[in-house]
Amino acid sequence: MLSPPETGSATQSVAFADTLTPADRYHELFIDVQMHRVFDDSKTFADAVPRSDPRVLLDRYREQCHQPGFDLATFVHEHFDIDTLSDERYVSDPAQSLAQHIDGLWDVLRRVPREHPRQSSLLPLPQAYVVPGGRFTEIYYWDSYFTMLGLTASGRHDLLRGMVDNFAYLIDTYGHVPNGNRSYYLSRSQPPMFVFMVELLATLEPGCMTRYLPVLRREHAHWMEGEQELRPGEDHRHLVCLSDGTLLNRYWDDRDSPREESYREDVSTARTAERKSHDVYRDLRAAAESGWDFSSRWFGSEGGLASTRTTAILPVDLNSFLHRLESTIATLAEQAGDAATAHDFGARAEARKRAIHRLMWNPREQAFFDYDWQLDRIRAPLTAASVAPLFVGIADAAQADALAATIRARLLADGGIRTTETETDEQWDRPNGWAPLQWLAIEGFRCCGNLDLARDIAGRWLATVARLYRSERKLVEKYVIEDGHPGGACGGEYPLQDGFGWSNGVTRRLLLDYPQHEAANCRAGEDP
Repeated sequence: MLSPPETGSATQSVAFADTLTPADRYHELFIDVQMHRVFDDSKTFADAVPRSDPRVLLDRYREQCHQPGFDLATFVHEHFDIDTLSDERYVSDPAQSLAQHIDGLWDVLRRVPREHPRQSSLLPLPQAYVVPGGRFTEIYYWDSYFTMLGLTASGRHDLLRGMVDNFAYLIDTYGHVPNGNRSYYLSRSQPPMFVFMVELLATLEPGCMTRYLPVLRREHAHWMEGEQELRPGEDHRHLVCLSDGTLLNRYWDDRDSPREESYREDVSTARTAERKSHDVYRDLRAAAESGWDFSSRWFGSEGGLASTRTTAILPVDLNSFLHRLESTIATLAEQAGDAATAHDFGARAEARKRAIHRLMWNPREQAFFDYDWQLDRIRAPLTAASVAPLFVGIADAAQADALAATIRARLLADGGIRTTETETDEQWDRPNGWAPLQWLAIEGFRCCGNLDLARDIAGRWLATVARLYRSERKLVEKYVIEDGHPGGACGGEYPLQDGFGWSNGVTRRLLLDYPQHEAANCRAGEDP
């Protein structure tokens, strides 16, 4: 049994975590199942649970696979429990308002600790948690912060506190928060939102943040691992030391093989590339860590998914989030009387802020952009990540005003904020709009005093969500944002997902913040 975290955040022991991934465990069986398309969705077999000892099962496969009449699909279904999605869908009560519908969904999407199947890819957690929905039956790191916004608005303090403690447990147990609580996600994280989760909990439990200071420092150490050995011009995992000694972060994955949940898709992408397959896999995995999987934001000059070069890019949002982590650690350390740590992390935060201003603000374009450290130049594509410095409070007044004008002119659409200006077949590109990016923009502009633009974006997004709720009685993972029409099915490696955690969370919070918006009174099935 694993002990609860030292923070005291978890209140019960957790089943033993088996961290071997399905590909590492099943070897050629895993590859054969994925490449022969036994399941339409590569994630299905990655989440399967063996009915017997995997070593015995693998030996049995090796003995039988070359025999006449052997059927791979039959073998798999005989030896694995497959968690197929039910055809049933949650149907909204037409009498419910949109807010009531979301409030009712929390328990539908809630999962509780249970007896953990051995050799499952699912990593156990000590407390109840909320999953996004659809094919996503585990928690996801950055998704969960935006889900928590809605839990707060719905008065679900129980779930909010439990989820914060779950993430503290993951950091204490694995040294970082995995992309999701699956063994095949352990090699990467996602945008570091734990500090924002703790801040959210502190609105309900003033003074609780000090309790999480050791966990915040542990997560920071994960992102900065190797900094003492790096010299100018070198890189290591998440960290890059520029020629002038500036330290900034990138997205990274410790593995350079196809993602297990998208194995067949990654192999297909790598086959079209002109560079080594393991470089393609690493950059695809790093893009998955970013949460923006996938987007022209990460493309090389030749364009297309195979050109993805995430590890060559210093993202403006990642470094903004890490600035907040560093400044928060400095503040909490000062409150705890640890002057040395407060000074260290205050200096780190200030150095990162200066680097973001120097390298990522484009005065000609009047916006923040990512920085290509390998080509030593600012990136060209404007994306919704440009608002991250506003969200964490490090843009000055002139930058905030200039960025507001840029966003209005180039990213604001009828239905909310565009993800990028570039239209592609990837889901994190135009024409799709995503709840987390709306929130970062709304809260960013609200924090810098541009209440009109914040209200405008919120109103457009709420209208988009309400329109689909009226017509189809549900919320979805992403929306077509261009003209406010509902339901964005374009782009991505899988069908549009219903549910949906962060859409529920951001929408529920905005309904609380903007109660006069017409979406507050809309009902499922009613005419617009």
